[in-house]
Amino acid sequence: MIKLRFVTSAQWTSVVLADFDRFLVDHAAAEKKAAGMAISMLSHYPDRPELVAAMADLAVEETSHLRDVLRIMITRGVQAGRDEKDLYVNRFRECIRSESDNYLLDRLLVGGIIEARGCERFALIGDAVDDPVLARFYTGIGRSEARHADLFVHLAQRYFPSAEVDDRLDQLLEDEAAIIAEQPLRPALH
Repeated sequence: MIKLRFVTSAQWTSVVLADFDRFLVDHAAAEKKAAGMAISMLSHYPDRPELVAAMADLAVEETSHLRDVLRIMITRGVQAGRDEKDLYVNRFRECIRSESDNYLLDRLLVGGIIEARGCERFALIGDAVDDPVLARFYTGIGRSEARHADLFVHLAQRYFPSAEVDDRLDQLLEDEAAIIAEQPLRPALH
């Protein structure tokens, strides 16, 4: 499992719980974007069968999570909103190098770190929310995100030497910590 270098504060959890309906809208958008990213990856790398199969499965799972969040929203009378730019993800994507092999390695590792951040934050919600159904849901989503983080690292290790993966992961974890630390507290995943 990826060991994040910035620990989300309890204050973030309080902000989310204070405007949980708004958080649900952001969560749905994040799941939609995650499914789209998986489709993009499998489309971009058709010559890598293990990656294609993994991303196809990931797209299905992320779409399933989207469906589940939308069901919760409907139950609560919350309408889906327009997708907002995710400043954290956009800033983090700026760390991705543009050269072909470096691009793939960075894309995999950035994806893994984003999933690890989701794991941390969904687990915090699962522990803090009063509703037992939502607590189970977010605890389960947190476990899913942990598997996804591991998947991205496994794929990176499949296509690149371990030392290179470890070195780049170390640098990207430092970058991510700085980026997430500067994000304002708001009822959103990032």
